Amino acid sequence: MEAVVKKPRLEWLDALRGFTMIMVVANHVCNFAFTLPNQASSSMQFFVLFRMPLFFFVSGFLAYRASQIWTFRTLGEQLLKKVRVQTIPTIVFFLIGAAIIGDKFWPTVMNWLGLTAKGGYWFTIVLLYMFIVYYFFCFLESWLQKICPKIPSWLPILLLFVISMCFYETCYQPKYFSWAFGHRGPPNMFINYTSFNQLFIYFPFFLYGNIVRRYWDTAQKVFDYKWFFPIIMVVLIFAGLDSRKWHFLRMAWAIVPLTLARFTLLTIVFMYFRHYQQYFTQRTVIGASMQYIGRRTLDIYLLHMLFMPNLPNIGEFFVKYRHNFVIDTTLSLILGLIIIGFCIITSNILRISPFLKKWLFGRT
Repeated sequence: MEAVVKKPRLEWLDALRGFTMIMVVANHVCNFAFTLPNQASSSMQFFVLFRMPLFFFVSGFLAYRASQIWTFRTLGEQLLKKVRVQTIPTIVFFLIGAAIIGDKFWPTVMNWLGLTAKGGYWFTIVLLYMFIVYYFFCFLESWLQKICPKIPSWLPILLLFVISMCFYETCYQPKYFSWAFGHRGPPNMFINYTSFNQLFIYFPFFLYGNIVRRYWDTAQKVFDYKWFFPIIMVVLIFAGLDSRKWHFLRMAWAIVPLTLARFTLLTIVFMYFRHYQQYFTQRTVIGASMQYIGRRTLDIYLLHMLFMPNLPNIGEFFVKYRHNFVIDTTLSLILGLIIIGFCIITSNILRISPFLKKWLFGRT
């Protein structure tokens, strides 16, 4: 029997995951430690455009397995694995967070459950939704290719992407949908408890990453085309300025520049890490460090809220003295890196136990 040769990991992609995790923690430092809303921060209102879309983009990129054979058995195995990895750690750290962060345990639990953000623990829940939808799609896609082999292979994933963009659009139409941003009617409690609106917002970016991975050779040719980068830079500048400052497009059309800014900015960041991948290998200090963080994203995500300090005076300073992009970014990143360090130390301690390593962080 021939040994199965695993493809080497894309080191720069692990580093990109690490970078994205750093941005997530830095943003939470700004929001929760400094109690500074993104609109009042001179840096985070820019970084927030791509930090979570990029996280889901990378998740979608890594979710594609060309060699995966989809049967009822593999579908069930994949679903059970994801449910275990995503739900048990989330429930445990959700309860620990409510006990440590909240004033009173049970009222905090009930309050967080009724909020879309779940006290900061929404990400793993929404990612689980995405994997469930994606795995069922892959199973149906495999079945469809067997009975209708003449259907182009790109058509099913394109249709799913278009459908996801339709749901995405509903989140920005408060006149018609109760879960949309800006809706002034009674809250949609089902959406709040399930966090489905977060699924609607971010699933297109998961699929975008998946499509890039599926057609990686073609995607790289597009990225390397000499006019591609200048074009998306121009689109980003105008779309970003309009979504954050100009607001020429209003009402139902306001989502267009925001969407363009998100997709173009995450594409530029992705292209940057790919283009300079020689600097993000294990042979460089930055590369090795970011890769290590990138392989511990679940641990850091689950733990980092427990180490979040309370520094509202810094937020008041940035509200009073705005446009301090360098200082704002530097303080958020430095404190974020310190918190990540504590998370990694705590994770390593917990991982001493094989039982905790398996059930808290999904590792065997």
